[in-house]
Amino acid sequence: MRRTFLSKTVTYKLLVLAAGLGLSGVLAWFAVANYYSARPVAEENLRGVALSVAEAVETLALKDPTLHTLAGFHPANVAYFALIDHHGIYRFHTNSDLIGAPAENSGDFALPEKHLPLERRVTLHTGEQAYEFIFPLRLPGEGLLLQLVLHTYRSDEVIRQARFTLILLLALLVAGWGLVIVILRLMARGNRYRQEIARQESLVRLGELGATLAHEIRNPLAGIKGFAQWIERKPTDERNRSYAERIVVEVRRLERLVGDLLAYARSEPYPMTSTPLAELLADLLSNIGNEAAAAGVRSEVDCPDELYVYANGDRLGQLLLNLCLNAIQAMPDGGVLAIAVRHDTGHLIEITVTDSGDGIPAELLPRIFEPFFTTKARGTGLGLALCRKIAEEHGGTLTAVSVPAGGARFALTLTTAPPVARKDQ
Repeated sequence: MRRTFLSKTVTYKLLVLAAGLGLSGVLAWFAVANYYSARPVAEENLRGVALSVAEAVETLALKDPTLHTLAGFHPANVAYFALIDHHGIYRFHTNSDLIGAPAENSGDFALPEKHLPLERRVTLHTGEQAYEFIFPLRLPGEGLLLQLVLHTYRSDEVIRQARFTLILLLALLVAGWGLVIVILRLMARGNRYRQEIARQESLVRLGELGATLAHEIRNPLAGIKGFAQWIERKPTDERNRSYAERIVVEVRRLERLVGDLLAYARSEPYPMTSTPLAELLADLLSNIGNEAAAAGVRSEVDCPDELYVYANGDRLGQLLLNLCLNAIQAMPDGGVLAIAVRHDTGHLIEITVTDSGDGIPAELLPRIFEPFFTTKARGTGLGLALCRKIAEEHGGTLTAVSVPAGGARFALTLTTAPPVARKDQ
């Protein structure tokens, strides 16, 4: 069971880790793809602006062949523009001092028309990175080339934003996974710490168990040893019969202790069937009849005949037997042992075992189901702990309260079951 739980936990952690890695990969891919797609977007924006300006320049040149109108044309984002004739001479330039001068890199303007428009990134004399667009203009009587140089700061904003997003997202992913690693290391350290605490607590409980067992076993063994030595030294003594009986009593006490230990330590499952509760209680009364009569205890049972519970008859019988024997021992001067079964609605029933003894002190109620806790001089402290363990194995609960009028009441809840047809019917 524990191995299955650990396997499920490991599988869950691996799934969470795989999901985290997958999500991180998707985010990183998105950021990188967004960054590399930003430059084509910026180039497309620049091309759109350049074509719009080229169309406006061509329109103005058609309206005014002298090109004087272009001197007052100052579109946004334009560093400068010029018109160049087929001789490589500036026919117009936003810098009027260059009109009539040979164009720089005039060889680039002798390209075949099929290679135009020409667009590229250039570096201005000021060191600024700009966008150059060379486009042929069709004017009456001659053809000119438009050299248009645009500032790229606004268009390149999309690239800067994509770069910032990439850096920020990668930094967040690195920081996030760093934090995950720190948390995992802290969790691993916490698990090791809890395991060490659990180991120390187990050692403490083991020490307490060893001390309790040593005390419980040493006392009967000492009696057995003493009586056996007396019989050995004086085999014909008339008191040997009583000593032998004491030896048998102590051996049975050891047997009960070992039996309770084995029953409490048992962890393998056992068969569960539909069990008739009335028959189980009838067998129980038969088993405790002698003890109840010797203690002057009167037994009362209130249980419907056709009521079945889903249980293991032997284990459930052991639970109820322990409760009834404890109740009888709590009434050494006689009293009433009342067993009642209540089934209202649903699939649960409640079995109560009530005695008319002195009750349980309030300060002891929280501890009575702890293993090896007992207030009896010759008790093992395993009876009630075993009872609760059996109840939990049946999917039920076992609780105890003190009755205001005197005595104690133990309440056991179980699951009902459908009746089973008898073989003799």
